[in-house]
Amino acid sequence: MPLVIATKNPGKVEELALLLPPEIRLLTAGDLGIALPEETGATYLENARLKAHAVAQAGYPALADDSGLEVDALQRQPGVRSARYAGEAASDDENNTLLLRNLHNVPDTARRARFVSVVCLVLPNGDEFCGVGTVEGTITHAPRGSLGFGYDPLFEIDDPQLPALTGHTFAEIPTHEKNRVSHRARAVHDVLRQLDARSLRLASLTGD
Repeated sequence: MPLVIATKNPGKVEELALLLPPEIRLLTAGDLGIALPEETGATYLENARLKAHAVAQAGYPALADDSGLEVDALQRQPGVRSARYAGEAASDDENNTLLLRNLHNVPDTARRARFVSVVCLVLPNGDEFCGVGTVEGTITHAPRGSLGFGYDPLFEIDDPQLPALTGHTFAEIPTHEKNRVSHRARAVHDVLRQLDARSLRLASLTGD
């Protein structure tokens, strides 16, 4: 029985695969022809649960992430609409361009932001484990770096827990380093801690 990642975003699939135990067999909802619901929730948690439950109802253990960028000067926008900030089919470049346009008169001292991720593991029996992770930072005035995806080139890390990475964007640090400290990594680790607290192992929950 594989663990099915309930996302259409290849960047998220890659990151989640690196965050999970290597013995876990992973597939995506697309691999199995499972249609994912529209992200109609008002919160990250609602959207992550929608996607994970859609897969779990098809009989598979499912892992879903919903994440976004919250910019204080924009009243925490784009938030849950981060992937659709510039439109339903917007590219990363279009979303980044709109974000910079909306912040063009905002000084450095007011460009605080954070990445937020909620990851939900849902089993076919309905059991659910959801974790939350955040990383603090600021929004740059222009993209920097060629790694990552989404808003990574604009997000300069400024998190008290990550002093060695302060001043770098997520697109400037190696993928393995980002995966160690990112909001998504922290959310996955939160889920794994919850399993551990109940003496459960992900491999045993998804094994054949």
